[in-house]
Amino acid sequence: MLQYDYELSTCTVNLSNSLIRQEQEVREKQFIEEVGLLFEMVGLPRMAGRIFGWLLISNPPHQSPGELAEVLQASKGSISTMTRLLVQIGLIERISLPGQRRDYFRIKLNAWSELSKQRLTQIRAFRQLAERGLELLQGEDPHLLQRLEEMRDMHAFLERELPLMTERWEQQRSKSGLPQS
Repeated sequence: MLQYDYELSTCTVNLSNSLIRQEQEVREKQFIEEVGLLFEMVGLPRMAGRIFGWLLISNPPHQSPGELAEVLQASKGSISTMTRLLVQIGLIERISLPGQRRDYFRIKLNAWSELSKQRLTQIRAFRQLAERGLELLQGEDPHLLQRLEEMRDMHAFLERELPLMTERWEQQRSKSGLPQS
């Protein structure tokens, strides 16, 4: 009877651990899909977001193209195209490991700070475009200028404030001991 209770107890523990792993995998897949949908919402491919989502939570933090394809149930061609896009955007980087013949991908250190700096270039371009539009409509009805004025003013504001916010972020980050850009 004691042996039977032990086997039943072991079986119950194994089943419980299996259910916990399955629940964790479901939560991970949901997270990956949420990141994919968010990427899609901002105009990027969903698969790029799914790759990024997995790299945010994967252990180890670096993954080979084959591992990405397996986990995300995607073709190697799709993985190749989307990882190239994510590298170009500056969110991930390609690395090699000593003694390994294949490449891996991981989240790029300071990716968010770099993206903010890239965003600043876009903001500046929009402000300059609005200024050119205002020059073009100089002397026109003030109501016609409102759209361009709002565009210029909003982007001028962001152009001033974003670098200050980034600086404060980097100061906060250095106080916490996190790696700097």
